[in-house]
Amino acid sequence: MPKTIGRIRTLLMVLPLIGICALALSPVAQADTETAKEQYNAGIKEMQEGNKDGAIIAYKAALVADENYVDAYINLGTIYFQDKDYEKALDMFRTATEKAPADAAAFANLGRVNSKLKKYPEAEAAFAKAIELDAADGTLYKELGKVYYYNKDYAALKTTLTKGHELGSGDHITYFMLGKAYQDSKQNTEAIAAFKKSIELNANYYSSHFALGQIYMSQQKYKSAASAFSAALKANPNKYQASYNYAVAVESDNPENYTKNITVWEDFVRLAKKIPRAKTQVAQAQQHIDELRDAVEKADLQ
Repeated sequence: MPKTIGRIRTLLMVLPLIGICALALSPVAQADTETAKEQYNAGIKEMQEGNKDGAIIAYKAALVADENYVDAYINLGTIYFQDKDYEKALDMFRTATEKAPADAAAFANLGRVNSKLKKYPEAEAAFAKAIELDAADGTLYKELGKVYYYNKDYAALKTTLTKGHELGSGDHITYFMLGKAYQDSKQNTEAIAAFKKSIELNANYYSSHFALGQIYMSQQKYKSAASAFSAALKANPNKYQASYNYAVAVESDNPENYTKNITVWEDFVRLAKKIPRAKTQVAQAQQHIDELRDAVEKADLQ
């Protein structure tokens, strides 16, 4: 289930639950803020009791009473987002920003749903506005960083995530993304530090182990690469790419250790032989295993 992206702004005094009227009534001539509050609180109570449909009805009733009741738009948008009804969520959050142009959370939620819809320019603009309104919220830099990561705008990504980390929003994903940005610009020292920080925060994060192994392979540090790919396999034993790279690293570190090299290549074949995408690699590995076995026989004859 997607992470809740809205906020529940419960009033200090929860008002009594009242009956919900049909929404087909004619628009009220004047905003009835008190009724809107009552319906909004009724919606919160319905959500707390697990009645999502009742909450939707109550929030909509709040908006019939007062079309400028921004929190009802935000909570409706959150429900639609959780239901993966992203177009409805987009409409709610966009309206919230129009009604409350100084509300950072409304713009943050608009950014999140645009990002989910892969509308990255719109997401970037929304998150940038949210940061303008609340520059001390480190999580906003993390969200904007994700947009830059998806767009491969690594220069902006480095600046944004570094600021977010200064504000305490760093986690294993942000450090992984930062590592990839440094890796792209050949700043291997900084990339290694970022991937190691990601692993420190979550030792089971496959992607950081794998990326670290790739850097060590490019540096011909085969023992370190083998260790990184081994850790990646421990984090996710089903990743055949890590198994392949582990076998390459092990053999590159000690090409004369035929027995060990046969073993790691056989492990790769067992893992990947039923994966269509790995068909070519499996065939090459099987041929290489035969070559290694021939080398063992020749060594025994000498």
